Amino acid sequence: MKLRILLAMTLALTTFLVPTSADAAGRKVRLDGVVVSLREGTHQVVTVNRTSGHHARITLWRLEKGHWHKRIRSTDARIGYGGLVAAKRRKQGTGATPLGTFALPWAFGMHRRASTFDLPYRKVRSGDFWVQDNRSRYYNRFRNQSQGGFRWWLGPSNDDASERLTDYRTQYEWSIVIDFNRRQVRHRGSGIFLHVNGSGATAGCVSAPRWFIRSLMTRLDPDSRPLIAIGR
Repeated sequence: MKLRILLAMTLALTTFLVPTSADAAGRKVRLDGVVVSLREGTHQVVTVNRTSGHHARITLWRLEKGHWHKRIRSTDARIGYGGLVAAKRRKQGTGATPLGTFALPWAFGMHRRASTFDLPYRKVRSGDFWVQDNRSRYYNRFRNQSQGGFRWWLGPSNDDASERLTDYRTQYEWSIVIDFNRRQVRHRGSGIFLHVNGSGATAGCVSAPRWFIRSLMTRLDPDSRPLIAIGR
């Protein structure tokens, strides 16, 4: 009996052990039931595990001495009203959140940059949009209307309407960019973020309570190559 218990404990532990060198790149680890595709140098991972409907559990993990350690967690995360879908099969306007592992390269928000933020950060100003115009070369990019290059005047009912960031001051108080559709595949989707909770499901983003996002902003370190892994 003791031998069986010891074996079970060993197997459970090895689930959270990964190489700490470049050999970890391309390998997978399962954290809170979510499969993470590791990248070279990654020491921070945010997992999003759908629990029911548009609700999810979100956890920040850090790799230390070969072990993944849970740092903060919330059971009040949200995903898109369209559920989850494989990243390559996602379509713009469906409200689906893409499955998979993505980088968390930079952030933006309604406040000035705090001294405790390490991620590259941009304060939103008047006229800032996230481009969702499929005819624009700036599709899925942050751009100000004064720079032109996209049809910022299109109304929200138009399939090519872009998102004026100041219209979402609550959700985008702090918002971390999820590096989805970097290659700008048209009609696949634009503007997938990790942001503060609104009143319900998202339109394809991941959201979490304000305290959790604020904590992430002070913890995420670009030198740790942070990733987000979205699963179910």
